[in-house]
Amino acid sequence: LGDAPDMHVLPVGNAGNITAYWKGYREYADAGHSDTLPRMMGFQAAGAAPFVEDAFIDNPETIASAIRIGKPASWQPAKAALQFSAGKIDKVTDEEILTAYRMITAQEGIFVEPASAAALAGIIKLQNAGKIDEGSIVVATMTGHGLKDPDNAVEHAKVEATTVEPNLNAVRAAIGL
Repeated sequence: LGDAPDMHVLPVGNAGNITAYWKGYREYADAGHSDTLPRMMGFQAAGAAPFVEDAFIDNPETIASAIRIGKPASWQPAKAALQFSAGKIDKVTDEEILTAYRMITAQEGIFVEPASAAALAGIIKLQNAGKIDEGSIVVATMTGHGLKDPDNAVEHAKVEATTVEPNLNAVRAAIGL
């Protein structure tokens, strides 16, 4: 990119990532390597959104297990990052997360866990609300591979899995080789 993006979007659970990225951007700018700082935008699952509710949640619920956190460990540092970057943490529904989860797999061939898809769901939400200016550089961090949560992949896939014998010939036959 050559400089910081206009906006950096991340999934938020414990809020360590949004805090660490903000620290990195600040240090990079302080060292004279960047002229700008991004607006830090985080997205939590609607059933596990203590930053949005401004209160801890005793029993958070979401399909996005990696961000199913009701008492974030980095509460104060994340609040500071949001304040200084003019950022915000918002929420997305499990349905929005699953839509983004399927979209990134189908369109980009990237297999992420549902928590990671919260970042893309957030970008879609921001875009639909007209909150991303034309020509803006927006970066999303996808924090976890799909194999971190394989049960969700199987449950929410739009195709049926094919079972084959554990040998090369069976695999070749199953994929048409």
